[in-house]
Amino acid sequence: MCSDETLEKVPDSFGAVIAQVRCELIRALEREFQANDIGVRFTSYLLLKKLVALGPLTAGELAQAIDLDAGALTRQLDQLEKKGLLRRVRHEQDRRALRIEATPAGLALNHKSLLHADRVLAKALKALQPDEVGLLNDYLRRVLDALRSSMS
Repeated sequence: MCSDETLEKVPDSFGAVIAQVRCELIRALEREFQANDIGVRFTSYLLLKKLVALGPLTAGELAQAIDLDAGALTRQLDQLEKKGLLRRVRHEQDRRALRIEATPAGLALNHKSLLHADRVLAKALKALQPDEVGLLNDYLRRVLDALRSSMS
């Protein structure tokens, strides 16, 4: 989806520009993480970030939170568990179910990766004046609200 060939051939429609921005942000984050020995790629970063923000979740809740299919989520969880960044624990109310939670190492890596992500986002916005950043956020929020309200 984010290949150079695809991005170069896409017309300058609103949707195409949004897709290009997303792809370039992911690439920049991954370059930043690699250059600073963070040890995770974007999907793992996103998974850990959501897990820390929302607290322990079932695999289904986590998959929904980051919009990832069950198979891909299981692979990500296995990798992060091997690295000691999360653990699967028995659900308090349903002993058949598992909840995923960040370990202390996962919390520390999340904090470190957020600092690098903030740096990438600051670089991405450096071409804009502060008031333009506010306008951009406002415009994108309105688009998001419109999309969400059209689905209800």
